Parts: sequence; structure tokens; C-alpha cells
Amino acid sequence: MLLRVKNLAVHFPSDGKIIKAVDEISFEIDEGETVAFVGESGSGKSVTALSIVRLIDPPGKIVNGEILWKDEIDLLKVDEDTMRKIRGREISIIFQDVSNSLNPVLSVGQQVAEVFTSHFMMNKKEARKKVFELFEKIGIREPGKIFDLYPHQLSGGLKQRILIAIAFALKPKLVIADEPTSSVDALTQYQILELFNSLQKEYKTSILLITHNFGIVTKISKRVYVMRKGKIVESGDTSVVLSKPSHPYTIKLIESAKFLSL
Repeated sequence: MLLRVKNLAVHFPSDGKIIKAVDEISFEIDEGETVAFVGESGSGKSVTALSIVRLIDPPGKIVNGEILWKDEIDLLKVDEDTMRKIRGREISIIFQDVSNSLNPVLSVGQQVAEVFTSHFMMNKKEARKKVFELFEKIGIREPGKIFDLYPHQLSGGLKQRILIAIAFALKPKLVIADEPTSSVDALTQYQILELFNSLQKEYKTSILLITHNFGIVTKISKRVYVMRKGKIVESGDTSVVLSKPSHPYTIKLIESAKFLSL
């Protein structure tokens, strides 16, 4: 098993009370598998994703659980130097806020190239060549032109592709994608999902997809976990959950997805 999470709990203090953003949940992701976490805003799915890479901002705190990587390493117990090596190299994350995920004062090509220069000690010429190859792979036309552009000069769809390029650059074992299609139009959404499917098959990368939309889940994930108020209320093969949902909340989400697709 690539990732095994046991009894994960994440708490946030608020006005003298404790908010259980993630409330003792357990789940697994196998190698080469795409798994989706579905739920409305505030359900705890993004906090779950950030917990895996230990990026919970204070005053939030992981108060319980194990996050076992490759059944060998508990990510909650390793030191920060070890965790930094795992982030990006073995586990990468695509954040929901596309605009704030890219540095506005560096060209997008420089930002992707930095992945290669920092992890593989490539010189700028070698890294630039790698970036061009990666851009072509993810469907960016005129890679030489796009390399020198800044984030504000790109469309939302192109920005998302740049983030996908950064996430997959080192061929990590797991990519966490937090609402990767929430800020793009329907056509771009379809193209991005197809890109995820293509990269997943080529690199045999596992993908953890975070979304509020069951319509997205059907196009990419094999298994699904439904979250509500910090708890997993239903899980299973995507086709089974869609055809025979057992929890009222899951039924509500599925009906919402059908309405949005009309």
C-alpha cells in the first residue's frame, strides 16, 4: 500500500471551542490508483490533503493518527528535513488557489525549471530543455514563448497546466490535486481531467483528487470517499457509490452533480 492513513484527527481552536476539521478518519491509496475525496466546502477534505504533507497552518494541529508512507514511514513522526525531501520528490500537491500558487515575479518557465535545478542540480540550459519537453507533454503549444511569460499573462487553464507540470516534473509517487478544475470553463475542465488520466497512466502515479463535484469524480477516480463535517460518511468503488449511494449526504451530492450537468 502506498499511503495508509489511520485515525487522523485535526483540530482548530475557535472562540474558546475546538473545531474537529478532521475527525478520526482512516483511508488508503494504492500504487497507481486515483482516489477522490468529495464533499462541500468545510467538510475537511482539503485539511486532510494538507495533513498528508504536514502543511497545516497554526493554530490548526494534527492531534491524532498515523500517516504511513509505503508502509514504512510515519510522516507525522519524521523530522522536517526528511519531510521536505518527500514533498515534491515523492508527494506533490496542486493547490486550489491557482493565482497565489505561482510567483508573480518569475516567469512560469523559471518556476518549473527550478524544480529540476534544485532537485537534480541541472544547469539552466539542461533545465530549460527539460521544461520544454514537459510543456509539450502536457499540451502547451509554443513552449519557448510560454516559458518567458509571467503568471498574469496566462489564462486560468494555462496556469493550471503550469501547476500540473510542476507537480509531475519529478515523477512523484503521489499527486494531491485540490479542486484542480474549479476555476476553469467546462472545456478546459475536460482537457485537464484527460491530462491527469494520461499522466497517471504514463508515470503510474497515484492521484488524490479533492473536489466538491461528483461529476468530476466519475471521469477520473476508481474509488471515492465522501466527507461531511470532518468524517468519512461513505466510501467504495466509484461506480457502486454512484449507482447505490447509502448515505443521504451522498445522494444529495450526486443529485447536485446531475443538476449542474444539465
